[in-house]
Amino acid sequence: MNTKPKVILSELDAERLEKLLSTLPANAVPGKSELEAEIARADIVDPKDMPPNVVTMNSKVKFRISSSDDEFSLTLVYPKDVDESGGTISILAPVGSALLGLSQGDEIEWPRPAGGVMKVRIEEILYQPERAGEYHR
Repeated sequence: MNTKPKVILSELDAERLEKLLSTLPANAVPGKSELEAEIARADIVDPKDMPPNVVTMNSKVKFRISSSDDEFSLTLVYPKDVDESGGTISILAPVGSALLGLSQGDEIEWPRPAGGVMKVRIEEILYQPERAGEYHR
């Protein structure tokens, strides 16, 4: 896959993520530069204008990693909100970064921390805060 899918971020998510990334040392998180590049190429919209089928922060997403054909349903969260239940994934995890801003049905190749790439496909957005009217979470 040569072309990356379109990325859409809310102004709120973009601001919070840029602030978070600015506090991290350059090599603190694998994939930091890839996440920064995704934010830089994203279409930034007002939270009220967010399409309902796009992964935003705090969205619950059903996705598939094609190399293993495993399917997951996880909530994309900031590192401070990761819980022990296993129902969340940090935006700083490689798969978490890959999910952000994609639309239902999109697929993206994303670098693995140990080398190589994984292909991540968005199957369904089970919950999205903006779709639920939560614009300032």
